[in-house]
Amino acid sequence: MPSFLFCAWDGGGAVYPTLSLVTALVEREHDVRVLGDPVLIDEIEATGAEAIAWRRAPHRTVRTPESDLFKDWEARTPLGAFSRVRDGLMFGPAADTARDVVDELERRPADALVAEPMLAGALIAGEAANVPVAVITTTVDPFPATGRPTFGPGLRPAAGPLGRLRDRALSRASRAGWNRGRPALNGARAELGLAPVDDAVEWLTQADRVLALTSEAFDYPELPRHPKVRVVGPRLDDPGWAGELALPPGDAPLVLVGLSSTYQAQEDVLRRTATALGTLPVRALLTTGPMVEPLPAPSNVSVVAAAPHAAVLPHAAAVVTHGGHGTVIKSLAAGVPLVLMPMGRDQRDNAARVLAAGAGVRLRRSASPAKIAAAIRTVLEDESYRMAAQRLAAAIASEMAQDRAAAELEQLVSLQEGVQDSGTWRPSPL
Repeated sequence: MPSFLFCAWDGGGAVYPTLSLVTALVEREHDVRVLGDPVLIDEIEATGAEAIAWRRAPHRTVRTPESDLFKDWEARTPLGAFSRVRDGLMFGPAADTARDVVDELERRPADALVAEPMLAGALIAGEAANVPVAVITTTVDPFPATGRPTFGPGLRPAAGPLGRLRDRALSRASRAGWNRGRPALNGARAELGLAPVDDAVEWLTQADRVLALTSEAFDYPELPRHPKVRVVGPRLDDPGWAGELALPPGDAPLVLVGLSSTYQAQEDVLRRTATALGTLPVRALLTTGPMVEPLPAPSNVSVVAAAPHAAVLPHAAAVVTHGGHGTVIKSLAAGVPLVLMPMGRDQRDNAARVLAAGAGVRLRRSASPAKIAAAIRTVLEDESYRMAAQRLAAAIASEMAQDRAAAELEQLVSLQEGVQDSGTWRPSPL
């Protein structure tokens, strides 16, 4: 039975695509283990996989704003937020993360290791143990390629010489930002006897597989990608804590509001959105997420901590969201247009792709209730937004006809086994 070791962190929307893939491999009768935060143990075990808690690596034992690993919402600039992620999770603690993974591989070897780029230490450990490694991204393709806008600022594709100049300049700046974490990365590599790397970004793409768990049709399909990246379709599973379907009463158009399952200081955005909805002839289901307390709202707005978005969306006429990949891709898979108020992380990039597809509108997170109401009215009344979302829904359904992510991981293991039969192991070709 092929065995997989997954490495996971409590990263909100990043968790559930990973656990969806774990579930798929378990159902295909593979031996799967997951190293993860203690707060994830129950959710990991619900997939049928073996759960192992991090010991040295940064981890959460409770879900509170105070326990967040990098508190990026406190940063004053996007660059400051990025630095917190790089130094607080990705490269800064890479040595501790690597030691936990090495310990687990020594306890019980695996045929392949699967981790997000955020867990760079896990990738180092897999390389040092000579285990085939698959990098998975749970959002749009973040890896640089000539002709693709730099991940982070939420840019549309370049048009003309000035746009291409913009992309080259931002690519250099982004690469320099990542490489400021290289001393910690190379220190972790040195502890395991590995040579230093010259470019942190290129190193991330040297895995045996680099799989983007998103939709090809959504993620600028006309643009080139890094040659190692394979887009394998999104994962649409809801978290186990999402609860049961309970729609607001009535037959007015339904608006679903979801502004992140993690904390991003979103209370005021939720309050202004609730006020905006109170001025419209709609019924609304506003989900605060597990990190925010319930808030007062107009009578046509039902406020709940959580709801199963995949079950609500077939009834929805519009979605108001921060632009996290999970909510965005589930909405589009259901053919529902969006109003987006990005707050950071990958959200600007997701919003840019929604706008490029014509499937929604974007506002500043500081937008007034009047502007939020106007944007909701626009996507409800202008049929072009729903038609664009429905075109993406058809494309996403076609992409998900087969589980390409699970198949890629199975192929990775089968290639390894074939090479082992010949007496040597080498990374599988792409």
